[in-house]
Amino acid sequence: MRKSYKLQDLDCANCAAKMENNIKKIDGVNNATVSFMTQKLTVDAEDARFDEIMDEIERTCAKVEPDMQILR
Repeated sequence: MRKSYKLQDLDCANCAAKMENNIKKIDGVNNATVSFMTQKLTVDAEDARFDEIMDEIERTCAKVEPDMQILR
């Protein structure tokens, strides 16, 4: 399944790159892109575990940019 989400309060292009790299390492994620310019996250992950994977992505992103929110 592939979905896109709007990111709120993403303040740093370097942080976006770190988040993208960390998200790609999560089990079940096929591909992910974090765009600082468009403030958008695109995730391609397993259908059966998608919500569980998104929860893990939120925790991962909070470690890099605590004030940023993924608008689901």
